Amino acid sequence: MNQKKFFNVRTGKDYICKLKEFELAGIYIHIPFCKQACHYCDFHFSTNTSRLEEMVLSIVEEMEMRKDYLNGEAIETIYFGGGTPSLPDAEQIGLILEKAKSLFKSSPIEVTLEANPDDLSQEKLEAWKALGIDRLSLGIQSFDDKVLRFYNRAHNSKESLQAIEKARKAGFEKFSIDLIYGFPYSDHSLWNKDLETALKLDPSHLSCYSLTVEPRTALGNWSQKGKFQPADEDFVAEQFEILQEKTEAFGYEQYEISNFAKPGQYAIHNTNYWKRVSYLGLGPGAHSFDGKKRGFNIANNALYLKHIQTGQLPFETEELSESDLLNEYILTGLRTSWGIDLDLIREDFKTDLFDLKKREIEQMGSEGWLIWKDKNLSLSKSGKILADSIAEALFI
Repeated sequence: MNQKKFFNVRTGKDYICKLKEFELAGIYIHIPFCKQACHYCDFHFSTNTSRLEEMVLSIVEEMEMRKDYLNGEAIETIYFGGGTPSLPDAEQIGLILEKAKSLFKSSPIEVTLEANPDDLSQEKLEAWKALGIDRLSLGIQSFDDKVLRFYNRAHNSKESLQAIEKARKAGFEKFSIDLIYGFPYSDHSLWNKDLETALKLDPSHLSCYSLTVEPRTALGNWSQKGKFQPADEDFVAEQFEILQEKTEAFGYEQYEISNFAKPGQYAIHNTNYWKRVSYLGLGPGAHSFDGKKRGFNIANNALYLKHIQTGQLPFETEELSESDLLNEYILTGLRTSWGIDLDLIREDFKTDLFDLKKREIEQMGSEGWLIWKDKNLSLSKSGKILADSIAEALFI
């Protein structure tokens, strides 16, 4: 892998300017239930769905209890994540949406729901569309049935293709396909096939993540016992480069390290995360940000329900220093195509980043990893492979 390539990526500024009017708060709703546990997943969830209805009512109640968290800001995006948000019925999803619109007196411009292919009936899709959900994030992960079984996914490749067909039939123009790369294999043929299949389906958006081994997962357990050997870093980096090349050839913009979209189809909710916009997180394990402080709900379903039902908030606040906020901006900003704005850092954080990190910036620029343009620093195509290390080198 040639780490000294230099590629002058688009800054994405034109599109971001169009999004300026949408830089308003969002709501994230965590539905903490799944049919079964994927072998790689360390998100908070339970496979016992017996308290699903109770959870939905508690999330609605939490919303009422925390209606002042965003200080009166209008809500412009709503995102149902999980867990598996496609498990509740349409009436339960509608109850949450109705409460959000009523409490925050706004009509969201984007309502996203994460969904698994095996949950998607035509009736459910049409009901979601009628509720105002206009964007789906489909957890496909792979189109190879052997890989899906290894991941312990509940669907197969045929169901994935049928899900996309059904979504289009129901009128969903905006949907994202989630894929995982870095599966250990003898060559890149599996990844090439997954990508080619996804791109031929012409989704408006792709989210692609490297397979990671987390400690409290089946993969983590197998790895610790020597029963699973992850792919090496060079192999994963090569697959990332394949991803960049193929998506670019099909007209997708890599507007964030793991996210690729057709022009004008960026995920607004997630884009606002990377731009430090406030959001309210509801449900067990959900995180929130009010512009200065982060907080998180207890990641335990039973304790969450007990707290809400006794009128207590299961929420802890994390105080962030100015340097914490600045470093977060550097970390998240460098993940995006528009990068970090040195004038903004000077104005908002009273810090001259170029003066403090001149040596590092010039060195990484000479390596072809950083692009300096109009007082903005962004990552080159090859620099994106090293995003976390580059951000760490610029931390204050």
